[in-house]
Amino acid sequence: MHIDIISLIPELIESPLNHSILKRAQDKNLLSVRLVSLRDYGYGNYKQVDDYAFGGGAGMVLMCEPIAKCIRDLQSEREYDEVIYLTPDGDRLNQPLLNQMSMSKNLLMLCGHYKGIDQRIRDMFITREISIGDYVLSGGELGAAVLVDALGRLIPGVLSDETSALTDSFQDNLLAPPVYTRPRNFEGMEVPEVLLSGNTKKIEAWRYDQALKVTEKRRPDLLK
Repeated sequence: MHIDIISLIPELIESPLNHSILKRAQDKNLLSVRLVSLRDYGYGNYKQVDDYAFGGGAGMVLMCEPIAKCIRDLQSEREYDEVIYLTPDGDRLNQPLLNQMSMSKNLLMLCGHYKGIDQRIRDMFITREISIGDYVLSGGELGAAVLVDALGRLIPGVLSDETSALTDSFQDNLLAPPVYTRPRNFEGMEVPEVLLSGNTKKIEAWRYDQALKVTEKRRPDLLK
């Protein structure tokens, strides 16, 4: 999978890409991510990319021309399965959407900033708008980092145990069950006996039952 990310401050995304699972994915050539600075397409000596909103109001808006030129330059290099805009008013990111997007070959992500981007860019270029939650960040960079991380772990070969991603929370619309490791007894608290039994069917049944209970308690909306 190849991902291009257009950002006003690409440095905000560099650290997540250079560590842990995402670094291993790139080292294995299973994932490639390129950060593109929107400033490179700005106007004048100050590389201006924003202006005041028509109609007044607080905050600046990212301008059409720099974004359009940047997107068109990138589209001249490759065909994208999706052109994604990270925005608080986009579709809520969830596991089924990630599973679907993980089949993509090329993705382009655009990070908003300030009060967002000119609506005409959304109308002309954007094929999918995504939000990582009902809150507002300073820009779309952290949202893009979340999206890349969540997608990267779904690429076959990225995780050392490929079944791990299939048992994550939300994969079957349930939260994950409790997990335990050594020691068997910690300050009087024992590991559930069934997990020590070696009986795979009983263990899987216990995990499913616990997942149902956890989901019913914490996220009953998922069971609907």
